[in-house]
Amino acid sequence: MATIIARPEPGQGSREQINLVSIAHGRIMLVLLLFVAVVLGMAGRMVWMGVAAGARVERSQSAVPVPHRGDIVDRNGVPLARDIPGYAVSVRKDRLIGDRRELARALHRIFPDQSEGHFYKLLTTGRSNWAYLRTRALPREVAAVNALGEPGIEFPREPERLYPQRALAAHLIGFTNRDGHGVLGAERAFDERLLADQSRGTPLQLALDVRVQAALEDELARGVVAQGAKGAAAVVLDANNGEVVAMASMPTFNPNHLEPLQLPDPLPPQLLGPDGKLDVNKLPCEMSPRCNRVVQALYELGSTFKPLSIAAAMDAGVVTDLSKTWDATQPLVVAGRRIRDDHPLGRWINVPEALVHSSNIATARIADAMGPAPLQAAYRSLEFHQRMTFELGERANTLWPREWSRIANMTVSYGHGIAVTPLHLAAAYAALVNGGMWHPTTILKRQPGEQIGSRRVFSEQTSAHMRQLLRMIVLSGTGRSADAPGYRVGGKTGSAEKPSNGGYARRSIVATFAAAFPMDSPRYVVLVMMDEPQRFARTAAFTSAPVVSAFVTRAAPLLGVFPEPNRDIDTSALMPLLHEGR
Repeated sequence: MATIIARPEPGQGSREQINLVSIAHGRIMLVLLLFVAVVLGMAGRMVWMGVAAGARVERSQSAVPVPHRGDIVDRNGVPLARDIPGYAVSVRKDRLIGDRRELARALHRIFPDQSEGHFYKLLTTGRSNWAYLRTRALPREVAAVNALGEPGIEFPREPERLYPQRALAAHLIGFTNRDGHGVLGAERAFDERLLADQSRGTPLQLALDVRVQAALEDELARGVVAQGAKGAAAVVLDANNGEVVAMASMPTFNPNHLEPLQLPDPLPPQLLGPDGKLDVNKLPCEMSPRCNRVVQALYELGSTFKPLSIAAAMDAGVVTDLSKTWDATQPLVVAGRRIRDDHPLGRWINVPEALVHSSNIATARIADAMGPAPLQAAYRSLEFHQRMTFELGERANTLWPREWSRIANMTVSYGHGIAVTPLHLAAAYAALVNGGMWHPTTILKRQPGEQIGSRRVFSEQTSAHMRQLLRMIVLSGTGRSADAPGYRVGGKTGSAEKPSNGGYARRSIVATFAAAFPMDSPRYVVLVMMDEPQRFARTAAFTSAPVVSAFVTRAAPLLGVFPEPNRDIDTSALMPLLHEGR
């Protein structure tokens, strides 16, 4: 018999029934509270996002943040310019508690390059409540501003442009302004590309080799000090593709710490841009260490033009026999101008002698026999009549003769009456020795097989003759002090008086040596120019040529060229010509 035990139903109004109802009610209220909390949280989030968005809009309307830029590296990947985290100084005007005039005065003491009025205007005017007080501030400046104890001033982090090599290649690399845009050198030339590259992480690779650059700057600086020169310029080109391996201009500057320029007040109109403000690229080199003398300064480069003129005469069929002699017995007078030699031989001389002894008279006679058309054509093919084909924006236009008269044709043949930049001449020498091909110069590292727009300007036979003649100038002529044993240097001196008051200043010399090495198979062109050396011996043979020798000896192995004492270009057929008539 089974026994069933059943729980009795609770009576109506019992305590257990009341507890169950209370529990259910509590659970419902908890769900409602959670729902309300979620809704309020979402609403708060939306309100916060709206406020933040408004703040961002307000900030973007008041100032443009410093943009990120891509890195710049040398041909071997060594960093030349890159962004690092930095500080800016900004203000929220509604949070300022101190006297704004006094705050502006304090900011001027910290940032003396900006006036007190400039800061007071930022603190008091403008539709926006937010404004930049300073971009790219130094840590010590940030600390000084922070010490003012003003709660309305903030310190947002922004990119800072750093140049790890400091002053090395400063003119070539350039620098950026406070808005993060390039204003000089590669930074300016490739501004848009660098702004785009930062998102891809692709660096801008230059043809520059920092090791070669350091050697060039060091030897050039030594020469400037030794000669007391006003300034100097030097460039190293790959003779076979136009790459700028090194470029130096003296005096120089550190792009990490730009010193204020000492400018006249008021500024001359010729220094102003279309906006009426100073255009730094119009400043003459005498007024700015930021001036790149390799591409911005024009010079009459004197006798360094003679090999180019002789080469043009060879291609024009005027010089077909190097043993043919030209009258250099006495100065040449044409159209009231007197053409003379600094070291006259007083006899008829041949072409090798004309170059080895740097005869203005013989070169002028050859140019006269050639006529103006071939020489003009040769110089135009070398871009002596215009700004160079080159990436940098700081490129000076040349001074081209207004009228190519008979006397102009003669003087231009030996480098007077025409003014070009040192880079013009370096590119021309590359064509002179590399087989006759002119290559557009570039600061970028070229890729194998890249089409670069080269053109023939001299015949291969003429180029071969010029390699012999340039080597003879170093072995037996005015370029002896440029020789670097084992490296087969060839080149030409040029010592030109600077124009002054419608004539020439005899004591203001531009001393240039244009060289190439090794001459049996040229790979590099080196040009060194001294602006107004002050020592007793001021010609290129005593000033610029020794710098070339020291540089080649030091840097050639870095470029993969090693000394070979028992190897040289064959000049045996031409050397006997130097002794004819003696």
